[in-house]
Amino acid sequence: MSQLIRDYIETVWNQGRVEESARFLADDLVQHNPHLPNGRKPLADFIEGLRRRLPGLRFDIRRTAAEGDLVFVHSLFTAEPGARGTAVIDVFRIADGLIVEHWDVREDVPETTASGNPVA
Repeated sequence: MSQLIRDYIETVWNQGRVEESARFLADDLVQHNPHLPNGRKPLADFIEGLRRRLPGLRFDIRRTAAEGDLVFVHSLFTAEPGARGTAVIDVFRIADGLIVEHWDVREDVPETTASGNPVA
């Protein structure tokens, strides 16, 4: 299941091949991101529009974990090369080989941390 998510992020988000989204996303995807409606098409449309505005955007996966039908991904999102970016945690529920549900949380990467450890 983790490979499905890695392939989805690389193909659809990083390469912008939204025409491939049906290989990864259920048509009736349940979306818990407060800015997106349910469904594959609204997400594909969002990705397409975002990539038009930010053609250099990228998710660099730092780590994944899976439990049952859930896959957790910790990644660094950058809008353009060299940007500090945003640490992102995505949670995907998988059924019948497709992503059927999605949650995410984000935190801007600070210049420094009290511990000296990176957030992404």
